[in-house]
Amino acid sequence: MSLLDVSNLDAGYGDLQVLSDVDLTVDRGEYVAIVGPNGAGKSTAMKSVFGIADRQGGSITFDGTDITAHSPERVIHEGLSYVPQTENVFPSLTVDENLRLGGYILDDVPESRREAIFERFPVLADRGEQVAGTLSGGQQQMLAMGCALMLDPDLVLLDEPSAGLAPDLVDEMFDRIDDINEMGTAVLIVEQNAKEALRRCDRGYVLANGENRYEGGGDELLNDEEVRRQFLGG
Repeated sequence: MSLLDVSNLDAGYGDLQVLSDVDLTVDRGEYVAIVGPNGAGKSTAMKSVFGIADRQGGSITFDGTDITAHSPERVIHEGLSYVPQTENVFPSLTVDENLRLGGYILDDVPESRREAIFERFPVLADRGEQVAGTLSGGQQQMLAMGCALMLDPDLVLLDEPSAGLAPDLVDEMFDRIDDINEMGTAVLIVEQNAKEALRRCDRGYVLANGENRYEGGGDELLNDEEVRRQFLGG
């Protein structure tokens, strides 16, 4: 059984339908990328899984539980975390305060959990008292991922984690995502940097006009002539 199983998903915002009959799965410990052109519905697919976009049809199952009608507050309790593309930290709070809020559903946040985040993101280790809004863009993105990992989720959803980063920080960001996955956390990533995402992931989905267009292993999609021509710039 897949950890995440999205079947025949129709979704959008109010009366606007963005996705039509979208299918995708993520196995336990797997790294899966969703790529495609702007407006393809990539972020809507991710937001639908987390309960932010409106699910208009189909089903979403997570770890054997039907979460199709669950709110984000309930989804978090199932073992699924989400990192939005923007506004993903509290800029007026310190790094430590942001991390503790990441574990807000826990009665007591273990200190070991915080230390584990600093091991994964060493750049944050000596910045616990620094206000998050004064961090660089890359450091804020790492903090946002750290907050999502405070609950030790089975699956973390990452929406355009490299967006807005300086080119020399993009590889580092992808390296940190590799580390998260290698530690056993499944990853579902939406990423405009399609070539790099497909190079790193186990499997990928190409969405276009709100529908599944291609699916396969990351290397398989990278080397597919039609995928390269239509979506990867040749």
